[in-house]
Amino acid sequence: MSTTDTDTAAEKAAGSGASADERELGAAGSQLSTAPVEEINVPSLGPLGWARWFWRQLTSMRVALLLLFLLSLGAIPGSLIPQTSIDALKVQNFKDKHPTLTPVYEKLQLFHVYSSVWFSAIYLLLFISLIGCIVPRTLQFIGQLRGRPPAAPRRLTRLPVYTTWRSDAEPERVLQAAQQMMKRRRFRTEAAGDAVAAEKGYLREVGNLLFHIALIVLLVSFAAGQLWKTEGTSLVTEGGGFSNSLTQYDDIKTGQLFNSDDLAPFSFQLDHFAATYERNGPQMRTPRTFRADVTYWDGTDGPARKTSIKVNEPLEISGYKVYLLQHGYSPVVTIRDGKGNVVHQGPVVGLPIDGANLTESMVIKVPDYQDETGNKDQIAFQGQFLPTWVRSRGMFSQFPALDNPALVLTAYHGSLGIDGGTPQSVYQLDKSRMKQFMEPDGKTKYARALAPGDTMKLPNGGGTLTFDGVKSWASFQVSHKPGDQGALIGAVGALVGLAASLFLQRRRVWVRAVAGDDGTTVVEMAGLGRSEYAKLPEELADLAVRLQADAPPASEAEPEPEPDPEPAADPEAAPESASDTADPADPAEGARA
Repeated sequence: MSTTDTDTAAEKAAGSGASADERELGAAGSQLSTAPVEEINVPSLGPLGWARWFWRQLTSMRVALLLLFLLSLGAIPGSLIPQTSIDALKVQNFKDKHPTLTPVYEKLQLFHVYSSVWFSAIYLLLFISLIGCIVPRTLQFIGQLRGRPPAAPRRLTRLPVYTTWRSDAEPERVLQAAQQMMKRRRFRTEAAGDAVAAEKGYLREVGNLLFHIALIVLLVSFAAGQLWKTEGTSLVTEGGGFSNSLTQYDDIKTGQLFNSDDLAPFSFQLDHFAATYERNGPQMRTPRTFRADVTYWDGTDGPARKTSIKVNEPLEISGYKVYLLQHGYSPVVTIRDGKGNVVHQGPVVGLPIDGANLTESMVIKVPDYQDETGNKDQIAFQGQFLPTWVRSRGMFSQFPALDNPALVLTAYHGSLGIDGGTPQSVYQLDKSRMKQFMEPDGKTKYARALAPGDTMKLPNGGGTLTFDGVKSWASFQVSHKPGDQGALIGAVGALVGLAASLFLQRRRVWVRAVAGDDGTTVVEMAGLGRSEYAKLPEELADLAVRLQADAPPASEAEPEPEPDPEPAADPEAAPESASDTADPADPAEGARA
């Protein structure tokens, strides 16, 4: 906290050589701020003294600002370096590309900054510092609110802003009018003796306290959001649904104190996905309609409700938010083995490889399969799905809408490598133990381009694949952070408190009215405020003008008229005799005559 001129006045008043007026001014100018007064003890400190000194340093505002600055610096590597809690795959790729930096980063815990020891230490110290700073300031401020404005100094002329005038109004009437005027201007007043003391600007200290309390609310909210958070994604095809359980997430990130029993029971079903795109101009392919129509259930026995989820318009349910992330297509296929049995039927989700036109890489695995002779085998299909295929322009879609959908596939048979229990990605195919089907000539690799309704027949009676149609899929992010609402409240409170502390100023005004020697009333007004409040002279002048309506300045006495000058002597007139001009009362003049 910064030192003010009033604090300096108070320190002067406490000095042994200060006069009575200086001590009085120091009392009037004290406690314009709730900043704690630092005590410096020159003698050596014992263990208790050192503990008290360390606590005072930790709870000082400059240390709190330093810790806040260190916290912001510590967040920089968390934004620039991949974090394990956010994307473990990016972290692994970073380690593979930077083998020299990886050991250093691991020792500094830069791959998990926000849960590191050093970041947590700064976080906790800042929290303790703010608590230790706010509690004594709050108690002191409450004491000031319960107190009364200090009495007027003996000499108001010593204050930085001062004015005076004489009035014919009675002193009691002047003081009463001054007190009423101050109350109308929302000053807190106190009449004592021949003066009225007024004080204003307490909301400045309220703003200071609100700002620091809001910082604590922000810290607690961020901590709660990290400790109990749940954030995961799930891909849902039209007609499919999602239930809030761990098995329904494609990937999920949770906080350290997360418990699976804390998951709220809710579910939703994707009824239809609507997407339209700009077809001309510089914004071609830009989505114009991007909406997921869903039916959701809140709780295990909640009624079914319908709604739409759009970008930046999530579904809020049971304290969770369901965001719409991506959209793509799922070709619906029916696969029959060599015996004519259906071994797979339904939509297949591909991996997007072209974000603008929604070209997808397709992999279909069929582990339970029989050829035409009844021998068990495993087959797989690999290729691409193109929403709008133009054969002459290659194997990429030319537009994201379903203008000319095509499914281009080739087929393999052999071992998928899944019998050993090793997990595999559904979007990747291990072809190390598989052979590609060949055309009847034995030289050309087998591949087909299918339109909806087409069927590809595998060579040598290997079975069939029918392209039945296309469904849309949507990717959703399900997020639950219990500290979001508290963080919003803290942020708003910090802004309000900061505005109050910057634009409001604490100041005091005194009005004294005493009877003068000439029978008029001497009215004095003086003000005292923080050094940065430059508008105090204007405010005091405005108050003085308003008070003069009830205590008008006394009219000055008219000066006595000056005597007319004697007429100039006529040079032609005969001079008078000495006896005529002599003053008979003046003996000297009589003697000279």
